[in-house]
Amino acid sequence: LQLRQSDERSMREVHEAQKAEANVNFGKFFTHNYLEWVNSSPGKRPTFSPDLLPTHVFPHLGQGHESVFFLLIDALRFDQWKVMEPVFAQYFDVVQEGMYYSILPTATQYCRNAIFSGMFPMEISEKFPKYWVSDEEEGGKNQHEADFLQELILRSKLNIKHSYTKIISNEDGKAFEQNIPNLMRNDFNAVVVNFIDMITHSRAEMNLVKELAPDEAAFRALAKTWLEHSSLLSALLKLRDRKVKIIISTDHGSVRVNKPLRIVGDRQTTTNLRYKQGRNLNYDADARLIYTVRKPQDARLPKSTVSASYVFALEDGYFVYPNNYNHYASYYKDTFQHGGICLEEVLVPVVTLQPK
Repeated sequence: LQLRQSDERSMREVHEAQKAEANVNFGKFFTHNYLEWVNSSPGKRPTFSPDLLPTHVFPHLGQGHESVFFLLIDALRFDQWKVMEPVFAQYFDVVQEGMYYSILPTATQYCRNAIFSGMFPMEISEKFPKYWVSDEEEGGKNQHEADFLQELILRSKLNIKHSYTKIISNEDGKAFEQNIPNLMRNDFNAVVVNFIDMITHSRAEMNLVKELAPDEAAFRALAKTWLEHSSLLSALLKLRDRKVKIIISTDHGSVRVNKPLRIVGDRQTTTNLRYKQGRNLNYDADARLIYTVRKPQDARLPKSTVSASYVFALEDGYFVYPNNYNHYASYYKDTFQHGGICLEEVLVPVVTLQPK
């Protein structure tokens, strides 16, 4: 961020090369340890998605606060948080700033359900089969977060009043703002905000959004501008004179993709560009950019069929089918995607604020 304020183009190029090399090494480190980590107990592994609420949020309950607010801003990258931080810092003190690890795939269906259930996806699909919607099935895949949260609170033996709010539209944001006095009666309020993720996805489909956010720096600026004029900030300003704790985090980040990876699968294969789940997945691309999990249960992931496996793109790779390969390789090149393995997708912010 500091280099972006400088005219030293050569320095920025050196930094970009260093960051690319860091992503190569992070991919090796992550894939070497991931299966062991997810099968270890909390405390013997990095903080993962299922650990987020018990580790970073629930400990604030019962500590003399009027209420604790957990804001999950979908697809918020750490660099986007850093440009938002000065906006919050006008009204709130940053008590703690850190990162946690998103689970695989770094996609909303998996990560956010894991956060609110406190479980890995395999356990969710086994314990709540009617709530888990597989990749190849129709229907919304994040419709039961409130149910998962209710169950996690009961399982954690927390005797609290709580709420769950999802903000998808500006109207939702205004309703949330107007509801702040009622929410203050709760011990805990969870709020999901979808704006950043909506921009991430619409950027691939809409030329206007591509023009507004052609690269990471522009995307950061867009995220900051949104926050400054959002009903979310207006709502939070109503808390600045109250005794509250606010935890801001996310479910996963995103990465700007540049390297197409040819892959072949059947009709049941998932459509995500950064990971694929399916049978008989074949790829002839650079194996260095692909991480394969042949037994989903090893990664605590559900499997749609007996022979299903998962593959994940590393660094800035993205999967493209052979049919119309050049068209789709060009169409999705330079778009922001998530589901795979890189620093920007996996290492995501978790920040604790309190009013000044």
